[in-house]
Amino acid sequence: MDRRKFLRNTLFLGVSAGASALAPAAAGQPQGSSKKDPGPVVDKVKRAMLTMQRDAWEQGVASQALLESGETEMVVLMAKEAVVRQIEDGRLAVISCNEGVTDPAANGEPVLYAAKITGDASLQKAADKMLEYLLKKAPRRKDGTLYHIANKPQVWVDSMYMAPPFLAVAGQPQEAVKQVEGIRRLLWNPQKKLFSHIWDDSKNDFFRKDFWSVGNGWAAAGMARIIKALPADRGGEKKRLAKYVKDVIDGCLACRRPDGLFYDVVDNPQTFVETNLAQMLAYTIYSGVRGGWLKASYLKQAEKMREAARRNVDDFGYVQGVCGSPDFESAGTATEGQAFFLLMEAAAGQLG
Repeated sequence: MDRRKFLRNTLFLGVSAGASALAPAAAGQPQGSSKKDPGPVVDKVKRAMLTMQRDAWEQGVASQALLESGETEMVVLMAKEAVVRQIEDGRLAVISCNEGVTDPAANGEPVLYAAKITGDASLQKAADKMLEYLLKKAPRRKDGTLYHIANKPQVWVDSMYMAPPFLAVAGQPQEAVKQVEGIRRLLWNPQKKLFSHIWDDSKNDFFRKDFWSVGNGWAAAGMARIIKALPADRGGEKKRLAKYVKDVIDGCLACRRPDGLFYDVVDNPQTFVETNLAQMLAYTIYSGVRGGWLKASYLKQAEKMREAARRNVDDFGYVQGVCGSPDFESAGTATEGQAFFLLMEAAAGQLG
């Protein structure tokens, strides 16, 4: 689902963007190697990611992938560029999605990390401004849940990844959990154990009720990062969030295809086969097992999804078949697809 298209349509009625998808990777041509030795495929995927044009959330998820991969110098460089694109109200890395509320916060943790390791006061100031925007300036519901865009009262599941993890690492754990709970109240379907995509307060109804694959991946991965970031004295909240993550993993796995991948709308076989949710869930499982809040029995599922994703890396390092840029309406390539391959591989490597 096209983030920018949603944003544009809220500004210019009737505008729609065309979709484009690159050819899928040739079947039967797996890339890379074992868990302990990921091989040259990781470098190829990273290089391809860094060539891609990136908007606010894309810069953020790419930076986070580099951070979790131990690419310290690259994180600093990415953070500095996010600050170059910081706008007056504090939102980071803004290029074209000027109505995005939570997307810019995906850059928050890398910028904060870069500030701490370099001692650069300008980076710290930039992180502080991003935090202040979320806490004091960003549009939100009456219950305090952040809207995803500034010009329509909509809550998107994407926000679960974009803002709460930064809030948690920036010393606002209560607010991080509050955001998760607010999004979950609106979008969680307890029967399906899946998240719908978008709620609209002006309609008092869903704007998009579909169980979007990548949206459920954003939720699972975002909550996994929050659990890691919450202080030790927040054990009750960690346990509750771990239950939420397990539930969405189970809901997705119930719809998984035999090849280890998912449909773009998780429970709708009429939609295209999509690669990124497999990567996002594998990352989440590796993180959960390593963190001790998810049973090791899930690792078999993670490995199946990981291998399915690795089969879709082409000779140039593009992860093919993800919900693709620029419109996110067909299978193709995307920065977030590249980033979650790297996040998945980093998490697998850290597990041992």
